[in-house]
Amino acid sequence: MSNWIIEKMAGHCGARLRGVSLEKAPHSELEQMRKALFEYGVIIMPDQYLSPEGHIALAEFFGKIDVNRFFTPVTNYPNIAEVRTASDQKEVIGGTWHTDHSYDEFPAMCSILNAVQLPPFGGDTHFASMSAAYNALSPGLRKILSGLQAWHSDSSFAESNVGLETKLDAFREPVLHPAIIKHPDTGIPCVYVNGDFTTHFEGWSEKESTPLLSYLYKFITQPIFTARVAWEQGMIAIWDNRLVQHYATADYPGHSRLMHRITVEGVPLKGI
Repeated sequence: MSNWIIEKMAGHCGARLRGVSLEKAPHSELEQMRKALFEYGVIIMPDQYLSPEGHIALAEFFGKIDVNRFFTPVTNYPNIAEVRTASDQKEVIGGTWHTDHSYDEFPAMCSILNAVQLPPFGGDTHFASMSAAYNALSPGLRKILSGLQAWHSDSSFAESNVGLETKLDAFREPVLHPAIIKHPDTGIPCVYVNGDFTTHFEGWSEKESTPLLSYLYKFITQPIFTARVAWEQGMIAIWDNRLVQHYATADYPGHSRLMHRITVEGVPLKGI
């Protein structure tokens, strides 16, 4: 029997887990945590205050760490990325709906975010369920999308104004993923296009792709599909990048925010 206390956060994604210390958790409790992640898409665990070593160990439970080539690493911990917002920044990292690392050949399985320094207000993160979005599509649109693949690119980082590393050797060639994926672990179908990194459908021009992609971006991020995380000092959040998209709210002008993030490598994605 697990010691986790699980509280659902919203109708389609999100759960709050309490009752177990991640630093001391036995393998059986970590497996229950993984099960909850696949069920709810995003899980938050307050009052963890993970050390960098604990953060790395938690990530390695899920798989191989995928070091982000655009983020500044934490001093002495190259596997941990800083997600930092300075007090004079008007834009924030991840301030629009996106899926982490969809521009990679093996897109991220999950991301693990540790709240290190929080503003006195704001800075919440929103998540949207891509499985719920798929289920809400009409049968006709599901059929169309199930036959499509889409190109994903890291080129949007070249126009970034949020303090990321944008050296030329960091950029890679675009990659192709199904527009509708079959979740590698559960088999659940999910929409897999996002406004930050998806450029166009395979065999379509960008001009032809834009109307359908624009419709999808609005449809899949409707409030009914979302959950909102209000951060607390020491909180850990883990989300499955195949099941949810997310964005960070830029509503704390004049204040700074620092999060530590590790992303775990995934597997090639298959269509349904």
